[in-house]
Amino acid sequence: MTAQHTNPTPQNLEADRIRDTERRRIRALVDGDMDVARQLHAPDFQLITPIGDALSRDVYLGAIATGYLKYLVWEPEAIEVRLYGNAAAIRYQAQLEVIFGEHKVPICRYWHTDTYELHEGGWQVVWSQATAIKGQ
Repeated sequence: MTAQHTNPTPQNLEADRIRDTERRRIRALVDGDMDVARQLHAPDFQLITPIGDALSRDVYLGAIATGYLKYLVWEPEAIEVRLYGNAAAIRYQAQLEVIFGEHKVPICRYWHTDTYELHEGGWQVVWSQATAIKGQ
């Protein structure tokens, strides 16, 4: 299912809801809005970073809350969605620029792949992985 659709079927509307949730999650992370970020990340959330580290929700959001990890730019392109009942997989490319500790990571393109689950009426991300795109 692509970001472009003309038929407002229940599945297309739900895919749009997931896209909106991902954009809201990105805004919360860039803005450091931990209340919203915590709502959108499942308690058992895990991020696999571009360098292969696995971070739990508390470690990841804690790094953002303390300023150790600061997103300067996170600009997603079209978000592709695949729905599987109460779960969904999304994939998109984005421009990303971050400060990690004292190290500024220059702006670069990344593939993002995330898995969402429907919990208590709302979508929450459970797994996330970012991969740097080399040679573009």
